[in-house]
Amino acid sequence: MAQDQTAKTGTDAGRTATAADRAPGEPTTPRLLVLRALGLGDLLAGVPALRALRRAYPRHELVLAAPAELAPVAEATGAVDRLLPASAPGRGVPRSLDWSGPPPDIAVDLHGNGPASHRLLMGLRPLKLLAFAHPDTPEIDGPPWYAEEHERDRWCRLLQSYGIDVDPGDVCLPPTRTASPAPGAVLLHPGAGSPARRWPVERYAAVADGLRARGLRVVVTGGPDESDLVDRLAKEAGLPDTDVFGGGLPFGRLSALVADAYAVISGDTGIAHLAVAHATRSVTLFGPVAPSRWGPPPGPRHRALWYGPEGDPHGRRPDPALLRITPDDVLRAVDELPGTRHL
Repeated sequence: MAQDQTAKTGTDAGRTATAADRAPGEPTTPRLLVLRALGLGDLLAGVPALRALRRAYPRHELVLAAPAELAPVAEATGAVDRLLPASAPGRGVPRSLDWSGPPPDIAVDLHGNGPASHRLLMGLRPLKLLAFAHPDTPEIDGPPWYAEEHERDRWCRLLQSYGIDVDPGDVCLPPTRTASPAPGAVLLHPGAGSPARRWPVERYAAVADGLRARGLRVVVTGGPDESDLVDRLAKEAGLPDTDVFGGGLPFGRLSALVADAYAVISGDTGIAHLAVAHATRSVTLFGPVAPSRWGPPPGPRHRALWYGPEGDPHGRRPDPALLRITPDDVLRAVDELPGTRHL
């Protein structure tokens, strides 16, 4: 088992719990709690870390604290035994966790750099706590946090600092068991978590025109709260109802759609990470955050368009860096993807 640097919360922090530590009738299977109560892209970026924890602690029940709707995604990673529903508005730290029974044997903060996420987990009195250092929680002797670090690499480095082997390239999900509703189509996804990351609908419509001129089928998707955005794009691009998938598809159907797509074109949002997870060709439009922090791994199947500079990720209108990307830029990037048709 890995050599852990831990916060002294609860029982002696340097040792693993045993049956002797538990009251009569309490479960004896050790439990590992991971906090990552964020979105789809966040969970997919954390897959290498989750799988590393699964390998390092094969006898533990691995419980992931994350939004309830991500349960199918957590299951698809092959690393999570159980999802504990947890979320907060605006990517915040949940106020509490519905944890029952004895304290976690190990708690891992994959949510942020603290101190709120640290204190949430410390309140459960885990025997071991793996987390980044923060001046407001000095009892945690973890590694330093680097704001400019890539999200995927950040959590790998956290675990490596505790002696856990991690493969940052371990991002792929298994093949889906659901048939795609539009195999071979180019998928356009105009939505994103904030207006600053939403490329204008009329530009997506221009891309749709260019793709169909190349003989490609185009479909559009959107999340549960993006029906208006999807409908606007479908109308401007003249797409038939059969090629419109708004309202938030169930994960299995969305995953199949992405896995069997010709390519995925989107902003910096969860579906771009899903394309990476299925090794589907993708073109991702970045702004206001640079791909050095959230972009796909290196390789010819994924193109990240970025002109910079960085801006406000919570802005109320499309970021100037994002607006520097033109429909011709996107179509050129599609043409340059490996194995694409040049018509």
